[in-house]
This record gives sequence, C-alpha cells and structure tokens, in this order.
Amino acid sequence: MNSNKYIGAHVSASGGVTNAITNAKAIGANAFALFTRNQKSWTSKPLDESTIRTFREELPKAGFDPHHVLPHDSYLINLGNPDPEALQKSRAAFLDEMMRVDQLGLYWLNFHPGAHLNQISPEECLDQIAHEINFALERTTQAVAVIENTAGQGSNLGYRFDQIARIIEGVEDKKRVGVCIDTCHTFAAGYDLKSESGYNATFDEFDRVIGFNYLKAIHLNDSKKDCGSRVDRHETLGNGFIGLEFFGRLMRDPRFDNMPIILETPEPDRWADEIKWLRSLEG
Repeated sequence: MNSNKYIGAHVSASGGVTNAITNAKAIGANAFALFTRNQKSWTSKPLDESTIRTFREELPKAGFDPHHVLPHDSYLINLGNPDPEALQKSRAAFLDEMMRVDQLGLYWLNFHPGAHLNQISPEECLDQIAHEINFALERTTQAVAVIENTAGQGSNLGYRFDQIARIIEGVEDKKRVGVCIDTCHTFAAGYDLKSESGYNATFDEFDRVIGFNYLKAIHLNDSKKDCGSRVDRHETLGNGFIGLEFFGRLMRDPRFDNMPIILETPEPDRWADEIKWLRSLEG
C-alpha cells in the first residue's frame, strides 16, 4: 500500500544523535522525534562537525526525509517565564536548540510554549513567548518554531487554540512558525476527540482559529485522564479515555498526510506493534 502517513516515536538519541536514526529504523518507523541535546541540562556541548556530517549522511541513507524528523526541545525551557534571569536561561537554551536544527539540516523544533507561573497575565505571557520566538528566528536560518498544544496543567499556556493563535499573531515571520497537536493534551484540555462529532468539531475549530496550514506534526497518544481533566498523562493507544475509534479516524484523514506522526506512549516496547497497528487502520 502506498502510504502518505509518516509514523514513528520519540526515540532515544543516547550516545549521539545519529543513534536516533538506528533506533527509529528498528521499530519500523518512517518518521521520528529526538532530543538533540541533554534535555535535563541547561547547557550541552556543541554538536561537532563529524556528528553533524554523519547525521546528515545517514538520514537519507536510512530512508528518512528531514521534514519527517521532529526534534523536541528541553522541558526546562519556559519562554513565558516572568523572571528576567530565568528567562535569559530559557532564551539561550531555546536559541541553541534552534541552531542545532539548522546544523543537522532539519526543519522543526517542537516546544511547549510556556507558563506564566501566576506572576503575569496569560496575555502578557503569550506575547512574551512570541517575542522570544522572534528573537530565535532572527538568529537562525531555516528552523521553524513548532508550538505544541498543552494539557493546561498548572499555569501552562497553549491549551486553547486561541492562545496558540495569539502567539502566532505575534511572530513576525509566519513561514517559520507552526503547530504540533498532541492528542492526549488536546483531549485533557477539554476537546472531545472520542466521538465522531467531537473529532469533527475539534478539527473544524482548529482550522478556523489557527489554520491547517500551520499544522506541522502530531504527537499521537491516548490519555490516562478523562476529557477536560487538564492533566497530562499519556497512555498506550486504545487503552485510555480517547479509545480505539479515534486513531482510525485520524489515520484515514488526509489532513494528517505528509507530516511526522509521533508516538510518545509510555511503553517503548510496544512502539513497533503500535506503528504496525496504525498502518493497518489506514485503508
């Protein structure tokens, strides 16, 4: 079957970014996500020339298109941080991540927008996030800032489509900003993906408020918590509150063709089987 769906998982890049290519191949993926640096540390040693060269050579050899690779930034980064000193650390780390995307010949940097920490208004925080994206875009060449919607846990923003639209509105170069929809986060934030009518309403709203032209990637996860819980807990496919039918709908929906569809489900041992199962739903 000729497929337009590019499915993979967030694989380990332990021991070097090129290992992510091998790990993605091993689970039968034709897309993958990775961390390009230690996600638990504010600073990481730069990518050396030979690592960059090897990654750029091995990626096409293994059959991967750079558009189907989705680097994810460090979870430490908060571009909405109201504290100037803490913000400076996030700004530097985010720029470093964007530069790595350029160096590796990739296109997307997937990131969680940020949190206001109950110290500034949500609007101020969203505008600051846009400002920080502009800062990074001015200093890089092709990396696209891909905003991931959140579950809305704590003071995290980006759980409503209008919040993401406000960030995009503040970004000067609209060609270099995009969106990644996480299905668990969407559901936890209160968008009903379970029923067919909820599915249609959610994506109609996404198109109306943000626009499918901005959609660059999907994180495909079931949810351990019910719709509207605002709690971010991923579950293996079909074993959570979203349920099986949703995944068939998405796999047959041409709006999700030609973009990385990435599993972040909690049991890596099942990824190869989950990818196979998703492929069986495409028909």
